[in-house]
Amino acid sequence: MFYRLSGIKHTRYASARALWPVPTDRRLVQLLLLLGIAAPLLLSELYLTSYMLPWLVWSAAALSLTLLMGMAGQLHFGFAAVLAIGAYTSIHAARAGIPFEIALILAGLAAAVIGAIFGGAALRVKGLYLVMATLAMHYLVQWVIVNVPVISGGAQATLNTPDVRFLFIPIDSDISRYYLALGWAVLVSLLLLNIKRTSLGRALVAVRDKDFAAAVIGVDPVRFKLTAFFAASFLGGVTGAVLVYAYYQAATPEQFGFNVSIQAVAMVLVGGLGSVIGAFLGAGFVLLLPIVLSNLFSALNGIEGFEISTNLIAHIPLMVYGGLIILVLLYEPLGLSKIYDNLRKYFVVWPFRHTQS
Repeated sequence: MFYRLSGIKHTRYASARALWPVPTDRRLVQLLLLLGIAAPLLLSELYLTSYMLPWLVWSAAALSLTLLMGMAGQLHFGFAAVLAIGAYTSIHAARAGIPFEIALILAGLAAAVIGAIFGGAALRVKGLYLVMATLAMHYLVQWVIVNVPVISGGAQATLNTPDVRFLFIPIDSDISRYYLALGWAVLVSLLLLNIKRTSLGRALVAVRDKDFAAAVIGVDPVRFKLTAFFAASFLGGVTGAVLVYAYYQAATPEQFGFNVSIQAVAMVLVGGLGSVIGAFLGAGFVLLLPIVLSNLFSALNGIEGFEISTNLIAHIPLMVYGGLIILVLLYEPLGLSKIYDNLRKYFVVWPFRHTQS
């Protein structure tokens, strides 16, 4: 029942190496994809633009960082700078008359080049020292954006996104912006799922576990660390462009502060390092849970006998949210994706729990 493995026979290598060899997994993915496509018909405009759309964009950002932190094991606390580079590059490219499809690629390339340059620090340092190198990248990029008016227009300036078309479809409505975010999130998800099955993915995991041991068996740590920084920064740059076109519809320096980098890292850690589904779960936990808690306590405040001051309502959700993060990391250090995996394994042998090893 559910995830029963009996009757599944792999007679070809292609079926054995499929992304979802278990039929239930395939049906679940198909159902989620159908729900994502039908979301504009099922949800109101408020829920579509305030919940679903940002969740998809930030899930793509978490997936980009998962490639670097989860698969390659390289810490990055300056990912907001990568998003900012992609956002501003895409806006200036589109304003120059470059087609939006090419502007997205240019945004990814600009972020990838700069990210790989600072990622060169990973060739000599690890751990907290690498964190400091990526922090230096964040503050340097932020200083350039703020103090070079040609890029941002100034510290308090707002750079509006121009009208663009993607594959001849104008990106000028909430639905078109939503499908842009959905398409990019699906594309990044499929990319990471396939990378994990390739020699590149296995080499990144080897470098993550023990880089000097990987070098002994012929895996070049220098090459693959730079590849990880380049690829993750490319995906992050395109995600930054999608973020400003699909969600913000404008770019300001305040949108890419240090707190954004911390949130992105939290999404990866809470969701589960190296997990694709964990990126979606972590983004939902970090991005949407505080909003749900705020709405919940605001609703409870209207009940007679349950009165909370406005100041306390603003802080209680953050306290509860912080406590939930601690509980997740304490009781399941591998993140929310591991909780999902435990449930899935339970249903593999349900109702015969004694067969679990």
